[in-house]
Amino acid sequence: MTARDPKSLITIARASGEAAETEPLDLGARVRELRKARDWTLEHAANQAGLARSTLSKIENGQMSPTYEALKKLAVGLQISVPQLFTQPQRDQVNGRLTVTKTGQGSAHATTTYEHELLADSLTRKQMLPYRARVRARSMDEFEGWVRHDGEEFLYVLTGVVRLYTEFYEPIEMRRGDSAYYDAAMGHNVISLSDEDATILWVTSLS
Repeated sequence: MTARDPKSLITIARASGEAAETEPLDLGARVRELRKARDWTLEHAANQAGLARSTLSKIENGQMSPTYEALKKLAVGLQISVPQLFTQPQRDQVNGRLTVTKTGQGSAHATTTYEHELLADSLTRKQMLPYRARVRARSMDEFEGWVRHDGEEFLYVLTGVVRLYTEFYEPIEMRRGDSAYYDAAMGHNVISLSDEDATILWVTSLS
């Protein structure tokens, strides 16, 4: 991991928070709970997910471990993300947390390719890492390979023009107001095409 890797920012964001203790998750019970919350029969849920009824029944009863492809189908059918299949539901737990970061008061972390400003830095154990970045890089040659890290990521262009490079897609030119949401484990880098450094908002999931 180099100083250019946002994974270092994720480490910083997590460093001040204690590790959350979670109970082991019963995937079958979780899938059954999600299905019943929608008032779906086993057959209807299986049809929605594009799985055989017997397959879904075995998953719910812990008689088989689903492949990643089956998990993706389940998530699509239930209209949730794959990580949500493994997340314990939180009921009646409104913690009322709030923090405000005034302009220019974020925590600065400069690198050779970006100038990061961490937002909501006072909150510990966040589920998301929001930060504003000034894009210095003008060429992919300025990066030491792809940036990769856990989670999903949202990018929103605030000023200027950037080019988003990803491991599996053609480069995408993005202007003010454009946004992208992608799997952060996929290699990705951003360069500025503007005469002046572009600025973007990045939000990375931490859970």
